[in-house]
Amino acid sequence: MAQLVPLNKRSKKAQREYHAKQRGSWYGLSPVTRTVPSGKIYDRTRAKRAARGALGEF
Repeated sequence: MAQLVPLNKRSKKAQREYHAKQRGSWYGLSPVTRTVPSGKIYDRTRAKRAARGALGEF
């Protein structure tokens, strides 16, 4: 049975291999495009839509 070598005692190459195996994959998706915009910040297009919607209801 092979003895387990602590991560900090391994070579940098072996550490990179270990960490690469631990990371998951986004399967071609960009995590940047998956952010949800905050409702607190001012959004010009949202303000325009709200103004047009308010005018169209009367």
